[in-house]
Amino acid sequence: MKIRDLIIIGAGPAGMSAGIYAARSALSPLIIESQMPGGQVALTDFIENYPAFPNGMSGQELTKLMEEQCNNFNVEFMNFIQVDFVEKENKIFKLKTNQGDFFAKTVIVATGASPAELGIPGEREFKGRGVSYCATCDGPLFKDKDILVVGGGDSAVQEAIYLSKFVSSLKIVHRRDKLRARKMLQEKAIKNPKIDILWNSNLLEIKGKDLVERVVIFNNKTNQKREIRIDGVFMYVGFKPSSSLVRNLVEMDKLGRIITDHKMRTSTTGLFAAGDVRNTPLRQVVTAVSDGAIAAISAEEYLEYELKQ
Repeated sequence: MKIRDLIIIGAGPAGMSAGIYAARSALSPLIIESQMPGGQVALTDFIENYPAFPNGMSGQELTKLMEEQCNNFNVEFMNFIQVDFVEKENKIFKLKTNQGDFFAKTVIVATGASPAELGIPGEREFKGRGVSYCATCDGPLFKDKDILVVGGGDSAVQEAIYLSKFVSSLKIVHRRDKLRARKMLQEKAIKNPKIDILWNSNLLEIKGKDLVERVVIFNNKTNQKREIRIDGVFMYVGFKPSSSLVRNLVEMDKLGRIITDHKMRTSTTGLFAAGDVRNTPLRQVVTAVSDGAIAAISAEEYLEYELKQ
């Protein structure tokens, strides 16, 4: 049974940042990732607010650079391994995965968050058949089509602007009378001739035969329903933290986000959390990277001073 000093779960910006700092501290970290390195950020079309890149870049380009930097520090990756849950016994963590058990003295949970579902009729039935949660992945499939984007935050508006490059027309469905996105994004969307915003509206149902064909919209001001023809629906109604693997080990808030202190320590000693999976007030690449660095240094301190006591 090989017991590692540190295992990092998740290879998004938080996990890779933790890997770099842990490797520089000679902890020989292992990063376990259920897919390929990059996380949700790799699916983002364009990032313009990450320092040191004045012209911006795609999420895929940015995370590729992070992975390259990890490789330069000999951080070990094991991809396509799903961690089902984590347990602790006699100061050692056991990670139950689809490819056997892994053991570590410390663990950093950097599993991020996954797109939340709206939970309406037709959403799951048409997932992959007109319902999408990733503009970068599926946008080109809707060339010259009419689509709907649900949401009013940064993600919804930014991805709507990106999708407008492909589609014939695009409607943003937002339940309030103003968007929550940053002013700059709002202005771009409002000025875009392909984008129409349906204010004070909710998406009630998605209909079709084999593919999405139409949707039911409810106006919460007039209390009227209407059905419109549409070819695709892109959902941006928030994110659900991927925290279930440690649900029996740590304290969480009502949304399922792992509660940490300023050193990324959870309620279980030796277990740390970083990035969107924790109760952070800001979910950005730059804050995830910061979390990862802090978590790695905190893990090093735990191994050096606390575990030996």
